[in-house]
Amino acid sequence: MLTLQILQTEHRNMWRLASAMNALARDLPRPDDADGQQDLRTIALMLDYIDAFTDRFHHPKEDDFLFKVLAQRCEAARVQIAQLQQQHRDGPEYRQQLKALIAARIAGEPIELAAVRTRIEQYCSHLVEHIRIEESTLMPLARQSLTAQDWQEIDAAFADNDDPVFGEHAQADMLALRTRIIHLAPEPIGLGGSDDAVPAAPAPLARVDGPHTAVVLEVAGLTSHYGRIQALHGIDLTVRAGQLVALVGANGAGKTTLLRAISGVQPTSGGAVRFDGIDITAMRSDLRVRRGMCHVPEGRQVFGPMSIEDNIRLGAYTRPPAEIADGLEQMYALFPILKEKRALPAGTLSGGQQQMLAMARALMGKPSMLLLDEPSMGLAPLLVDEIFRIIKRLKAQGITILLVEQNAHAALSIADLGYVIETGKIILSGPGRELLENEQVKQAYLGI
Repeated sequence: MLTLQILQTEHRNMWRLASAMNALARDLPRPDDADGQQDLRTIALMLDYIDAFTDRFHHPKEDDFLFKVLAQRCEAARVQIAQLQQQHRDGPEYRQQLKALIAARIAGEPIELAAVRTRIEQYCSHLVEHIRIEESTLMPLARQSLTAQDWQEIDAAFADNDDPVFGEHAQADMLALRTRIIHLAPEPIGLGGSDDAVPAAPAPLARVDGPHTAVVLEVAGLTSHYGRIQALHGIDLTVRAGQLVALVGANGAGKTTLLRAISGVQPTSGGAVRFDGIDITAMRSDLRVRRGMCHVPEGRQVFGPMSIEDNIRLGAYTRPPAEIADGLEQMYALFPILKEKRALPAGTLSGGQQQMLAMARALMGKPSMLLLDEPSMGLAPLLVDEIFRIIKRLKAQGITILLVEQNAHAALSIADLGYVIETGKIILSGPGRELLENEQVKQAYLGI
């Protein structure tokens, strides 16, 4: 029943989107958006997304495949199928009316903000109720009424990635729009969804000679102390070119200390760190940056009073001035919200946007290896999805990544290799997917 899994995933995404619009509408107007213009534009963009998604992907799949067969097999389902299909037909006109009302308010026409808010909330309630009927009534009937042959034919249609309506290319278009909405929306708004697809990347930021071949980083027997307290106990770790390696563990396990020791911020008391075959154990941190190692610290640590663009430029202090303009354009292509707000103080950004800024600042150093420390810390779950999507995109561009993350499931699910650290010692290592299935990891870090 692949079909039901796909539809339920899409329902969750639309439910989240309805919740996001409701949250924006409920808070209209906010103190930093006194006339509601910014939030209304975001809501209008969300409605555009729903228009494109439901009419190009979701509704045709249901109407042409699942509903058609279910109506033939189950008489009890026909009335509700007819009702839902009528809502499918009426939806575009209702959304056009709502978007016209929002556009009129944005244009300055004398329309009460309360009236706009009410219409948005009514639409969101309608969307949620539509999903509820499908999930609670039609899907159980489909499970009971459809034969194995029915499901085989329906699932084949839903799984056909070459389909021109909801195939691979169309999904990429929708993913690009989804990402755009998340960048524009204020935290904690987001859309959730699958991480399977990756939007087309801008020009590569780094070059590697071959995937997963040469050793880029080798940590051997590394120890470190805070005064008399030993934080790291003989750490051994290897990262190869093009890999995404995840380091997971509980709070206080030594993850951040290890990353700081690798980047040269934390003193070491024993062992060695080799980068591109060179022993950098005693090398200053700024010289490590010049060699191609850039660190995104825990907690973002942006310079709040400085402009967003100046924060990004700080990451390029090792690059020739002639390259900075091109670097900025690459960062703005990767993080569109930073371009739109580039003149504002960095402290005005939300937590998720500050994380994007910290990553952009590090990427301006044109690293061959990126150290990421807890990029999802303190972010709403839906924004965590977007940050991990960006990390996958950077890996696809050839950047080698060492990711420190408390969210073990998210990190290991995208990692080529994983290490589990506990009280300053590596206790497990292996391919990321294998560690996800490890019983010890499940019990200690995944809550299973």
